[in-house]
Amino acid sequence: MTVDFAAIEAAADAIRDAVVRTPSAYSRTLSAITGAEVWLKFENLQFTASFKDRGALNRMLTLTPEQRSRGVIALSAGNHAQGVAYHAERLGIPATIVMPFFTPFAKVRQTRAFGARVLLEGETLAECQGLVDRLGEKEGLTLIHPYDDEKIIAGQGTCALEFVSDHKDIDILALPIGGGGFIAGSAIAAKALKPDIEVVGVEASLYPSMYQALHALKPSAAGQTIAEGIAVKYPGKLTLPVVRDLVSEILLVDESDIEHAMALFIEIEKTVSEGAGATGLAALLAYPDRFAGRKVGLVVTGGNVDSRLLASVLMREQVRQGRVVRLRIKIPDTPGTLARITGLLANAGGNVIDVYHNRLFSDVSAKHANLDLVIETRDRQHMRDIIQAIESASFIVSVLDNQQASGEE
Repeated sequence: MTVDFAAIEAAADAIRDAVVRTPSAYSRTLSAITGAEVWLKFENLQFTASFKDRGALNRMLTLTPEQRSRGVIALSAGNHAQGVAYHAERLGIPATIVMPFFTPFAKVRQTRAFGARVLLEGETLAECQGLVDRLGEKEGLTLIHPYDDEKIIAGQGTCALEFVSDHKDIDILALPIGGGGFIAGSAIAAKALKPDIEVVGVEASLYPSMYQALHALKPSAAGQTIAEGIAVKYPGKLTLPVVRDLVSEILLVDESDIEHAMALFIEIEKTVSEGAGATGLAALLAYPDRFAGRKVGLVVTGGNVDSRLLASVLMREQVRQGRVVRLRIKIPDTPGTLARITGLLANAGGNVIDVYHNRLFSDVSAKHANLDLVIETRDRQHMRDIIQAIESASFIVSVLDNQQASGEE
């Protein structure tokens, strides 16, 4: 592969007037939480809310007049699609985007808003490939690959070029890996600017394609991940050797780690990160000893997340923290009992979100009922105080679906 630092510098010059030089900042609170010195670069502030703008534009600027007139085609679960569609519209190039059915609606809607022809095909990116090949050949469209292309890799590398240029004291970058275009370009740029910087890759545990390729393991990537932007079954042929040479390690993070990181970005940084964009922070949370005391650079690579999914992530985080809890209380089926329970909750400072009074579908006696309450608390200790207040009034209380928050194992 011929991508070098000069190619990345050339890409930076080419895209400078049409791509945002995104800000970066130190996070005091995330540093306190993780034990590392955390610096963030906000690629979710690109116009399409993703770093993918960089590579897509750099590649399309190399098209011949004939290729521009015929149009381009791309295969993407969302962010690459938006980058291609947006810059194609700017440059007057017809764009066709093929997306899997599972692509978040927000990404589908936004891609269409940029004027692209969007076709939904198959459950996975691999299942979409056939349609891409057929259309490309039939209509003479130029493929804009999401990662396995030298111009794409060089364009993505401009992100790290900016980041490390602005903060040369960063000594480790923790970056997400899908097909490898972003981390390959970033590693080339970062190592050129600071040879002793360490680059660590992060993959979702359900899609460890680069990790498995590097360790000669059988591919197993599959399933539904919240980090759909890096849900790639096979790494790029161009990117794999770069990762092998320049990336020191690949860490795998679980879905709960990614969700927790997304919630922290909202709560602490007041910034929206999609699942893929939160994997770097997820790695710091999952492997604290690996990064303790280091100056770590994280890139919030994208912020395109469906609002319904984001709401679910935030509510699930409330449950994990014991700030939303579901209690089951065995009560006598007599008038006034419900009022008594709600009075105990009010006195303890709990807020009732939902109530279900179950007389029929339970194993209690005919003179009793199960009262299921979803309540909002300040934290886990407050939850325990509320439970104690109810139990002190001689009621039997159990926590449903939240053993960790109640302190039980």
